Amino acid sequence: MLTLGAYTKKFESEFAKFVNAPHAVAVNSGTSALEIALRALGLKSAGEVILPTNTFGATAAAVVFAGGTPIITDVSRDGLTIDSDIVRRALTPNTKGVIAVHIGGLICPDIEGIRELCDKKGLFLVEDAAHAHGSMIGNKKAGTLGSAGAFSFYPTKIITSGEGGMITTNNEEVAEFSRIMRDQGKESFSSNRIVRLGYNWRMPEICAATGLVQLRHLSDFIQKRNAIAKAYDMTLEKLGIERVVTPPNQLNNYYKYTYLLPKNINRDEFKANCRKRGVIYGGEVYWPPLHMQPAFKSYLQHGARFETADDLCQRMVNPPIFSQMTSQEVNTVIDVTQEQLSKLMG
Repeated sequence: MLTLGAYTKKFESEFAKFVNAPHAVAVNSGTSALEIALRALGLKSAGEVILPTNTFGATAAAVVFAGGTPIITDVSRDGLTIDSDIVRRALTPNTKGVIAVHIGGLICPDIEGIRELCDKKGLFLVEDAAHAHGSMIGNKKAGTLGSAGAFSFYPTKIITSGEGGMITTNNEEVAEFSRIMRDQGKESFSSNRIVRLGYNWRMPEICAATGLVQLRHLSDFIQKRNAIAKAYDMTLEKLGIERVVTPPNQLNNYYKYTYLLPKNINRDEFKANCRKRGVIYGGEVYWPPLHMQPAFKSYLQHGARFETADDLCQRMVNPPIFSQMTSQEVNTVIDVTQEQLSKLMG
C-alpha cells in the first residue's frame, strides 16, 4: 500500500490524539487542507471569507479555488493577525466565514473573541494552523479552536512529512466530506462510485510514515525552540527592541521568532551585514503581505487601508531558530545581532 494505507491511518489517529481533536484527515499539502475545509464548510460562489493580509498566498488562494471571495484586512499589532474588531468591521451580508491565521506558531491572540463573533453571526471559523503544530492557548491546542483547522507539513515546518497537510475538526460531516474529496470524490477508497467532484489530494504512505516519526518528537522540538526564544527575549529586552510577545496563557511553538527593527534601520542592510558575519536571517512572515501581491490586487476592497501591516511587515525580522541549534549557534546569533543593531542604531 503506497497511499491511504496503515501509515496514513496511524498518522491521522496519532495527530488527532495529540491535538485532542475527534477527527484528523491527512492530505497532500496545507493548501489542500485549507481548500477542502472551506468546501466542507459550505463555501460557495459569492461567499466572502475574511482573512488577514499578513499571510501566505495559499490562504487567500484556497478561498478563491473553493469558489469564494477573500476579504483581505489589516492586522493588529498583537500577533500580527486579525482580531474580533477587525472582523466585525469587515462583515457584510455575504460573509460566510473567517480564517484566523496563527503567525509563526503564536495562536491568534483574540481567537476566542473571533469565535464568539462567528458563533453569533452563524459563520464558520477556519484556523490556518500551518505554523502552529502543538501550540496552545489555555488548555486547548491549535486546530481545535474553530470549525476546522488546517496544518502544513512542508519541509520548513516545525515537523514535516516531506509534503503534506492535515485537517482537524470536531464535525464528523466535515471529516467525512474531506475524506471523500481527497480521493477523487469516491464514496470510499475501495469503490469507483464518484459521489462528489474531488481531486487527487491524497497523502502518500511514505509521507505519512515520515510525519508519524516526526510527530513523536514534536513536544521535544517545542521545548527546545522555547529555550532559544527565551535567550532571544532577554537580548532584545536589554536593547529595547520591540518583539512579538507570547501571552502568558499561550504555548508558542516558535516556528518563527519575530521582532521589529527600529524605523531608522534598513532591513536589507541589517540582514546583509548579519549574513557577512555568518548569521542568516530567514524570510519574514510575511513580506510582501497579500495587499502588495499582484495576484490579489483585484480582491482588495475599495478604500481598504493597511496601515498597521505596512508598518509591521516591512520592519519584522526572523532570526534563525530550529530544534537542533547548539548553544554556540544561539550565542553567535545573539552576538552578531547585538553588534549589528548597536552599530545601525548609532
